[in-house]
Amino acid sequence: MEMIRALIGPDTGDASVLQLCVRAVVLFAFGVACIRIAGRRTFSQISPLDIVVALIIGSNISRAMTGKAPFFPGLAATLVVVVLHRLLAMATLRWNVLARWIKSAPVVLVRDGVVDRQALARHGLGAGDLAEGLRMQRIERAEDARLATLEAGGKISVVPKTGG
Repeated sequence: MEMIRALIGPDTGDASVLQLCVRAVVLFAFGVACIRIAGRRTFSQISPLDIVVALIIGSNISRAMTGKAPFFPGLAATLVVVVLHRLLAMATLRWNVLARWIKSAPVVLVRDGVVDRQALARHGLGAGDLAEGLRMQRIERAEDARLATLEAGGKISVVPKTGG
């Protein structure tokens, strides 16, 4: 525990630049994990990575503005988060496993009119959520959908069955 305290510094606002940078990295990872646990529907249109970065940057800037954190160390920690965000975004282009974890992969909810109830349950969606997504695409029933997918951004996209 002493080693962790040495890494993250005291809670009195007297942390060094390095300690604030370590805190930023730890909070970044914790924030991504919390948002992944909460589920993609919680924040709908933006990725978990973007949410964490926005929250940390907003908080860091706020604390620097109000004098609750040392100004230059706070800016350094914020810069670490921004650079980490950029590096992770670039890394997701190279490594698909990381991209799936950070951005999520689309999930098929309906295929050829058949609802995948396990996929709905796994992602915390009910029949009402699916019905709403279908209605938003002007589809009345799941049977009329060739494909309905929970996209990485949290929206349900639908491909209707063609007539015939």
